[in-house]
Amino acid sequence: MGKEHIDYLWTGKKCTIFGLPISFTRYFITEKKIICRYGFFNIVEEEINIYKITDKKLTLPFFQRLFGCGTITVFSKDTDTRVKDLVSVKNPYEVSELIDKQLNIERDKYGIRGRDMMSDSHDHDGDDCGCSDVDTAE
Repeated sequence: MGKEHIDYLWTGKKCTIFGLPISFTRYFITEKKIICRYGFFNIVEEEINIYKITDKKLTLPFFQRLFGCGTITVFSKDTDTRVKDLVSVKNPYEVSELIDKQLNIERDKYGIRGRDMMSDSHDHDGDDCGCSDVDTAE
């Protein structure tokens, strides 16, 4: 039983010294998922469904920036992986834009918007200000 063929929109490695991709950490972006693979002998893969992403942050530390790299932090509603760092990736702006593009495609496909990703603690049946429906005017 073989693994099905996956079309990757982007693949990259964690860049180490001088921005060289000498690492056993690989990142993949497909139409539906972000996959992070770690290890040499024992390989661990973490996946985040793109439509579950709630926010992301781009960090450009000085030494990464010197070699055209940056770190993308993804925040999600995934139960296993709430925060994932794609550390020291080449062309971080392009990768970040690719994630945004796929995020919008997936959300449009499923009819999900940012307000749908809010946690239950923020859902007060439309009552965002904490005010009651009691009429105080007499």
